[in-house]
Amino acid sequence: MSLLRTKTITPHAVTGLRRCLTATDLTLLGIGCIIGAGIFVLTGIAAATHAGPAIVLSYVVAGLACAFAALSYAELSSSIGGCGSAYGYAYASVGELPAWIIGWALILEYGVATATVAIGWSGYFTNALQAVGLHLPPALLHAPHEGGLINLPAAAIVGLLAILLVAGARESARFNAVMVLVKVLAIALFIGIASFHVEPAHWTPFMPFGWGGVMTGAATIFFAYIGFDAVSTAADEAVNPQRDVPIGILASLAICTAIYIVVAGLLTGVAHYDTLNNPSPVAQVLLGLGYKWASALIAAGAIAGLTTVMLVLFFGLTRIFLAMSTDGLLPPALSRVNPKTQTPVRVILASAVLIAGIAGFTPIGQVAELTNIGTLAAFTMVCLGVIVARRTRPELPRPFRVPFYPLLPVLGMIACLALMLSLPAATWQRFGLWMLLGLAVYFLYARRRSHLGRPSWPCATPSASANDLPGRGGDSLVFPHNVAQGTPGAAAEERGA
Repeated sequence: MSLLRTKTITPHAVTGLRRCLTATDLTLLGIGCIIGAGIFVLTGIAAATHAGPAIVLSYVVAGLACAFAALSYAELSSSIGGCGSAYGYAYASVGELPAWIIGWALILEYGVATATVAIGWSGYFTNALQAVGLHLPPALLHAPHEGGLINLPAAAIVGLLAILLVAGARESARFNAVMVLVKVLAIALFIGIASFHVEPAHWTPFMPFGWGGVMTGAATIFFAYIGFDAVSTAADEAVNPQRDVPIGILASLAICTAIYIVVAGLLTGVAHYDTLNNPSPVAQVLLGLGYKWASALIAAGAIAGLTTVMLVLFFGLTRIFLAMSTDGLLPPALSRVNPKTQTPVRVILASAVLIAGIAGFTPIGQVAELTNIGTLAAFTMVCLGVIVARRTRPELPRPFRVPFYPLLPVLGMIACLALMLSLPAATWQRFGLWMLLGLAVYFLYARRRSHLGRPSWPCATPSASANDLPGRGGDSLVFPHNVAQGTPGAAAEERGA
């Protein structure tokens, strides 16, 4: 019964984090994380190998699955809040063990995805250096398994982003906004040029691989949608989280879905789908049309796009660690917030070492596929969490409610499970091993350290003075997220199954 104990819900409690992000900031964070390798790389590869011109339908299918999950995220973020995202929602509605499993999956999603994107960024960055006549030693461009010493650019960019995150959420959001502008301009350039070179004959046959190809393509390009869920990890830094977080989630997903469909349609209309199986299909199409200068700008947009993807994924990973540590499931040192920067410096630096080590020294390859299955598992749990919370916590204020309940949450679970079943068996095997490792950590460490298992554990931690919080004065304590202020020492609420 204790495996399904739930924590008290006190939405958007005071924390040591700085509330400075508006709805616009959160929308740009979502766009910054969503638009990256997916639009610049995966669109062409998935069209060539799985869906053909029907890749636009693959984006519609994946987008619908994400829309169902996004609506569920929006409701839970407005009613429960906290920087723990799906982990926190599950902890408050379904129970501790399911929450741990989802948190463990989110660590996999954000950690592996950040390292994977860092390796891709390294390739683009190296090409840009070579274009201006600069060359790094090969030993510093490849991991040991590839015959080098370290992928230095990949490790270095992780370190630079860590410094930016330590500086503060406001500074990170401003940098992200600039990079989003660069890549959106690059995409607009492609749309503007490609619109005048479409040959409708390239869209025939429209579905060369049938509906099976469309579904496989949707599972493949699902990676392109990862990111809108990271907006929910910024709830404790949003100015008005009940309003701003749902707007950020839904607006960023809607904007990016429209961009993906337009770019996919133009890409397969300008070039035949079977010519798009290369690492940079968008740039290659422009080169084929004779626009060398535009191809170079697209490469710059890709670098900017990958940079923002890493930034937001890295941000999300640190907030998941922070939430799990605050609840006692991970070492308490990770939940300390620096009173000067109002950021979790320790967890940022620890995450940077982990990600940089993976990106610089580890053969990431097929492990990157785990990102998709980890994300889909989290989305499924969020949809389930909406149904459970409606039944068990009907009194909760819900500024945003999922329309057509319970139809849309159920459709969200079905869509996410269908996409999970479309992934290779090898991905399921690796995911199973990661989950077994997570269960071992839970039963050997987290379950005994959980604050819900220790009723006398104080609810408040003097991690910073209230003077360090915006708009507050006087001496008091800073309370972790989802813990009611003014009840230090109170027993945490438990509920059985």
